[in-house]
Amino acid sequence: MSFRDTVLDLLFPPKCPFCGKLLEKGELLCPNCQRDLPWLTGAGAERPVELTKGCLSVLRYQERVREAIHGYKFRGRSARSGTFGLLMAQALRDRKVTADLISWPSLSRKRLRRRGYDQAQLLAEVVGRELGIPVVRTLKKEDRPAQSGLRGEAERRANLLGAYTAVNTGEFQGKTILLIDDVFTTGATLSECAKTLRLAGAKEVFCATLARAGQRGKER
Repeated sequence: MSFRDTVLDLLFPPKCPFCGKLLEKGELLCPNCQRDLPWLTGAGAERPVELTKGCLSVLRYQERVREAIHGYKFRGRSARSGTFGLLMAQALRDRKVTADLISWPSLSRKRLRRRGYDQAQLLAEVVGRELGIPVVRTLKKEDRPAQSGLRGEAERRANLLGAYTAVNTGEFQGKTILLIDDVFTTGATLSECAKTLRLAGAKEVFCATLARAGQRGKER
């Protein structure tokens, strides 16, 4: 650990992103969260997504997980990308997922300016670093109403039609892309991104998210 990191740890001791408990040296999560978080395992960790090879998710989007991700996205807790990205990288490594490059569903310019960072991009960069896979921006998004404010898959899909444009297409022609996002809800965003990428020449798209939403505690 560098002197700078040591000073930062003294000034801002590392805390578990899911409960806020101070962490011991080398801990990624506190023991309670490591044990009790709603981990997705086995076949239950994957869901089909149209035009992709499927989506792997690490956690259920509920309770402490939901609150931690809300803080990450909406309250400036961008440093949580380190822990969240490491959890995703470990899950992908365990499943032996491979890809030629990693990308993410970019925020629109307006939303990026308002938030100050693209939460999916930060996750993608951590995953790429951990897995040794290059990270490339492949999508540009027009400003649209937030998906989180819409109800149902039909509204979400309609809101996304034509929202994404492929960029840097020469870097992913004929290649497999691992698309990283924070939350899987209906799969509409991932499906629309995959359609855009495949029409622009991508060979295949596989997806991974930190969490997957459900309804009344059940998967959907």
